[in-house]
Amino acid sequence: MLDYIKYYLAPCIQILATLGFYWGGNYVWIAIAAFPALAIGDALLPYDLKKRNMKSHFWAYVPVWLSTLMLPVMYVVFAWSIAHHDLTNLQMIAGVLGCAWLSVVPGVPATHELYHSRGRLARIVGRYGQIAFLDTMRMEVHVVGHHRDVGTAEDCDTASRGTNLYSFVVRSMIMSTGLEMKLDADTLEKRGHARYGIRHSVWRALLTVVVFLTAIYFIGGWVAVGLCFAAMLVARFWVEAFNYYQHYGQIRVEGTPIEKHHVWNHYGTLSRLIAFEITNHADHHLNSYIPYYKLVPDESAIRVRSIIVCFLSGFIPPLWHNVIIKPALRQWDNEYASLAERRLAKEQNRQAGWEDWFDDQGGRGKQPDKSTLAHG
Repeated sequence: MLDYIKYYLAPCIQILATLGFYWGGNYVWIAIAAFPALAIGDALLPYDLKKRNMKSHFWAYVPVWLSTLMLPVMYVVFAWSIAHHDLTNLQMIAGVLGCAWLSVVPGVPATHELYHSRGRLARIVGRYGQIAFLDTMRMEVHVVGHHRDVGTAEDCDTASRGTNLYSFVVRSMIMSTGLEMKLDADTLEKRGHARYGIRHSVWRALLTVVVFLTAIYFIGGWVAVGLCFAAMLVARFWVEAFNYYQHYGQIRVEGTPIEKHHVWNHYGTLSRLIAFEITNHADHHLNSYIPYYKLVPDESAIRVRSIIVCFLSGFIPPLWHNVIIKPALRQWDNEYASLAERRLAKEQNRQAGWEDWFDDQGGRGKQPDKSTLAHG
C-alpha cells in the first residue's frame, strides 16, 4: 500500500500550489518554492534502488491521471488569481515560474506515461495535457523518433558531447517540430490526403493553444493570457532541458539494438516519485509499454547525481561538463560501450576538444568497479 501512496506526492504538490494561487498574495510562491525544496531533499536523501510492489494498474495510475488533469486547472486558477487578487509584479513572476516548473515536473512524466499507454483515451489526454508546455505534437516524434533513434545523430533528444544546454534546446525544438510535421505529413500522404491539409496535427495543436488561451482570457483578461503564455514558453524550454540530461553524450551505432546502457538513470528518492519513474527508465527503452511502476532500477548502471541537481548544473556548462557528466562518460566509454561505440565516442571527444580518456582494455564486458561509480 505504501508504494501506491508515495506517488501521490506529485499531485499533492500541484494541489497545494493551486490552492496557493487561489489564496493569492505570497501564497503564490508555494508552486516555485517546491523546486528548491525537492532539489535539496533529493540531493540529501540516499538513492532509492527498490523495486515497487504494485499489482493494481488502476490504483497505480490514479496519481498519473490526477497530475495530468491538474495541469490546466493550475493555469486556470492562476488566471483567476490574477483577476481577483492585487498581485505584485514579483508575485506574478513567482506564479509564472511556479506554473512552468509544475508543468515540467510532474507534468511531463505524467503525460508521457499516458501517451505511452495502450488506451486511446489515455493517449488523447496525455497528448493534450501537454498544452501546459506547448508540446501537443510531441507524442509521435517521441514514440516513433526518439525510441527508434536514441543515442544516434538522428535523435533530437540525444545531445552530442560538448553541446551546451542552450544550443541543444534550440536544436531540439527545431528538430522535433520538423520531424513531427514530416511524420504526420507522410502518414497523410500514404492515406491519400494532402500532406499539410486540415487533417495535419499542426492545425489541432494551434487550435488547442487558441482555445486554451481564449479560456484564460475570459477568466483573467489579457494580463492572464500574457503571463500564462509566458509560463508555457518557459516550461517548453525546461522540457527540452530535461531531455538534455537523460541521454547526454551516449552513443549507439545506428541499426544496433537499444540496450540498458543507452540511457542515464537517476535514482533519487524524491525524483523517482514526482517524476513517475521517468528518471529510472532503462527498461522503458527496451519496452515502451511497460508501466512506470514495473520499471526495475538497474543496479549495475552508472549512478549519476539527482536529476534536479543535473538540471541546475546544466545552466552553467563548465560545471555540468567537468563535475557531473565527464566522469560518468569516462566510465561509460571504458566499461559499458561496445568497441564500435567507443570509436564514435572517441571522435566526438576529439570534436568537442575533450581529453582522450580511453584505456586499451575498455569496452563492454569489463566488470564495473563499484567504487568508481560517478555518483554524488
